[in-house]
Amino acid sequence: MPAPLTPGTAPSASVQWADSVLRTLSLRDKAAQMIYPWILGDFQGADDPTWQRTMRLVTEQKVGGFIMSIGSPTEIAVKLNALQRLSDVPLLIGGDLESGAAFRARGGYALPNLIDLGSATSFPMQMALGASRDTALAYQMGRITAIEGLALGYHMAYAPVLDVNNNPKNPVIGGRSFGEDPRLVGRLGAAFIRGIQEHGMLATGKHFPGHGDTEQNSHLELSRVTASRARIDTVELAPFRDAIRAGVRGMMTFHGYLPALDTTNIAATLNPRIMNDLLQRDLGFQGLLVTDALDMAGVLGAMGITEVVQRAVVAGTDVLLMPSDLPGAVTAVVEGVRTGRFPESRIDHSVRKLLAAKHELGLHRNRYVDPTRIRDVVSTTDHLSVARQMAERGITLVKDSLSLVPMRGLAREARVVSLTLAPRTDLGAGVTFDGVLRSAFPSLRTVALNPEVTFDVTAGAAAGGQVYTASARPRIPAAALENALRAAQGADIVILSSYFNWSSTAATSQAPTGFTELVDGLRRQGARVVLSAFGNPYLLMDAPSVPAYLIAWGGGAASQRAAARALLGQAPITGKLPTSIPPHARVGQGLERPAVR
Repeated sequence: MPAPLTPGTAPSASVQWADSVLRTLSLRDKAAQMIYPWILGDFQGADDPTWQRTMRLVTEQKVGGFIMSIGSPTEIAVKLNALQRLSDVPLLIGGDLESGAAFRARGGYALPNLIDLGSATSFPMQMALGASRDTALAYQMGRITAIEGLALGYHMAYAPVLDVNNNPKNPVIGGRSFGEDPRLVGRLGAAFIRGIQEHGMLATGKHFPGHGDTEQNSHLELSRVTASRARIDTVELAPFRDAIRAGVRGMMTFHGYLPALDTTNIAATLNPRIMNDLLQRDLGFQGLLVTDALDMAGVLGAMGITEVVQRAVVAGTDVLLMPSDLPGAVTAVVEGVRTGRFPESRIDHSVRKLLAAKHELGLHRNRYVDPTRIRDVVSTTDHLSVARQMAERGITLVKDSLSLVPMRGLAREARVVSLTLAPRTDLGAGVTFDGVLRSAFPSLRTVALNPEVTFDVTAGAAAGGQVYTASARPRIPAAALENALRAAQGADIVILSSYFNWSSTAATSQAPTGFTELVDGLRRQGARVVLSAFGNPYLLMDAPSVPAYLIAWGGGAASQRAAARALLGQAPITGKLPTSIPPHARVGQGLERPAVR
């Protein structure tokens, strides 16, 4: 097992190695060490143009690392080994591992038979931990994330999310947060951080100084948090203080405007009063400062990439993540020195920190992983057991006015209808859930409703691909709505499950258009409805008339299995809401049910 990563200042041997490497780098090479492009963990042949472009990022641009996105566990490992082999200086690899390594490392599904190609261990969303209140589980999630992530070639988890999600209309955070109580968020975040860093990986708190209380999606526009300075001090900043005390090694910035902290109308990412003065000077954070993606509209606005990059450097950034124009970003750092906007010593400071982290991680000795050992370490029985425990402990029954849960009074021959509301691209939605239900009700009838989404398509320079932006709320087609209502007629019980979640492409977290009409139609037919939320936990606000409401905090197999077992009475229900659902439920609310069979 890798040695624990110590908080605070890097060991002297790491600094000495960093300085020895730093002396060999030109100004342009040093600038490139701060640049971390986005890449996919997919397979390409050696002469594939996409792979050739990726190789040139290392051999010609000489970037310092990457943010690795979605791919199968083995392909991610093999691809990262190949890139490490090309690099003069070891690469530092980060990834959004918010719900474990499977948040990025999964093989997807093979069509037309819907064969699950496997993944790393997949945990529910962080808010499941909030529902369980269990810091030991948070630590175990961090531990497993580090062990599996390191086996694949990751070194830095862009997790945990430390945002206090105290605004139900937030379109992008939601269940990614631990909840809306800053003390709970701080305790769980600190435990998660210790689990990661005591097992050899860097943790990254995000998104400083707090992305929770906003109704704007920072991927699409500059978000705004209009809370007072006193409220920000006591709520938004509290979990970040706890993370710093726990020795968190990284911090990711927020592309949002907080006038109580500074009235300059720019993203906090670019604001030295927030990142230098508040975070580093006042709060004492001395780790790696990572921007959120620099191809997001929330930070770019009307600025060009040159201005954005130079402002980020002035604000104290160490890692410039996913710039929309990579060569332009490198040039912007160099020109910032040459024009006197910041001294070269400012660049040296960041690069020294990054190099020292690489040494502390042991990358100067061995930068490669062993793909043949992945199956011994990743998605093991022990790891999957922790994920199942977390999923079951998080199940929260918010409402049950007709005592429908658990469904212990129904015979095996009962007419049970399962309606699955999910994006067409969510191929796994309902598969495990319906499978467990069918073991109790062999005649279970299932209906899939796939709301239609319209997209705007723009070029994505950072990824060399396309960016899809949802132009409207998803809509349930009229024919699908009618089919679902017909299927539910005469049912003993109807389970309506929603897998719609927060998205970087959505401007709202509201339920799909037609959802309310579906619920009202079921109620008019006299259906006894259990609404199960596998995504957005605030669905009760759109369907307050449902007699039963259960939250599973994630759409993965573990959460689906836990929800079905809870409904059948095969597992107890003990979760308590970590967030309010105004005006229907308060923090801490949750009905308990014992296991009955």
